[in-house]
Amino acid sequence: MDDVAASTVDGELESVSLVDLAVSRLTREILSGKSDPGERLVEEQLTRRLGISRAPLREALRLLAQQGLVEHVPRRGVRVATLSDRDVRELYELRDVLERFSVRAGIPVGRESDLAGLRATLDQLREATRVGDRMAVAESHREFHVALVALAGNRQLSAVYGSILVKLQLYMAINLRREAELAQPLDGVHRHERLFEAVAGGDPEEVLTVLSGHGARSYLG
Repeated sequence: MDDVAASTVDGELESVSLVDLAVSRLTREILSGKSDPGERLVEEQLTRRLGISRAPLREALRLLAQQGLVEHVPRRGVRVATLSDRDVRELYELRDVLERFSVRAGIPVGRESDLAGLRATLDQLREATRVGDRMAVAESHREFHVALVALAGNRQLSAVYGSILVKLQLYMAINLRREAELAQPLDGVHRHERLFEAVAGGDPEEVLTVLSGHGARSYLG
């Protein structure tokens, strides 16, 4: 009886692990721009590529739908989530409001150690750019701004901001891809270095000035 119970628990743990791995892998691919908004996600291809069965894949897609990264279309299956032009504009406006509030609430920082999160993500961005890892570059861009907002010390604000970034990242990834075609690889690094220096300087108005010229929408059509 104990062996059967242990076997069942092991099976459940294995299934949960596969779901988590699938969610993590697909999230990275979507948020890095490897999969475009509206692109159909074919179960047969995903099970083969991820090396998992349909059951954990479908659970992973259900969780991704809850996050707003994919959407189920009646009689057409699952696709990467899409946003209207109005949705994107409104989300960017809301992102700007939250960032500006966070800057005024969190800067100047109380201790030098408070900058550790920003400094770490900037280092990650430099390394990802150096090796040409597009997924890691996209993640570093996102994590830098998450760390910036975290300076306000407001957990609810950070949670709302994070959910907005997840939705916007679908289109920010297109931004980064267009930037890669039109700009030098280090341009993104230099923009974030300037923003970090302004934050470290402790003048919120200077941070807002740099942030306004940060170029978050420069490559949107």
